[in-house]
Amino acid sequence: MPAVPSAVLTTAGLIGGYSVARATGNRPLGGAVLAGFGAAAFETTRRSTGLGTAIALTGVYVAAFGLSHPLARRVGSWPAVLGVTAATAAVAVASSDRSEA
Repeated sequence: MPAVPSAVLTTAGLIGGYSVARATGNRPLGGAVLAGFGAAAFETTRRSTGLGTAIALTGVYVAAFGLSHPLARRVGSWPAVLGVTAATAAVAVASSDRSEA
């Protein structure tokens, strides 16, 4: 069975984590969704392109999450989440998912 692309996993984590936190009012639950998909993306990337790329993509993922907060004050929550998600997915495709195609 082929692995789910890391871009799909990072997208699900960032959008899903925010959606769960917003819908439930439970930020730790949203964080759990974010962490779970982040761990899956890490493992997918590690298997396909190695540990260094997996660490780098995880850094981008965590930085995107962090950046979404101050960005949301400027452009709004959903635009911020969607913007950092698009950037993270692009990095995932360029760094690891492209090698599987």
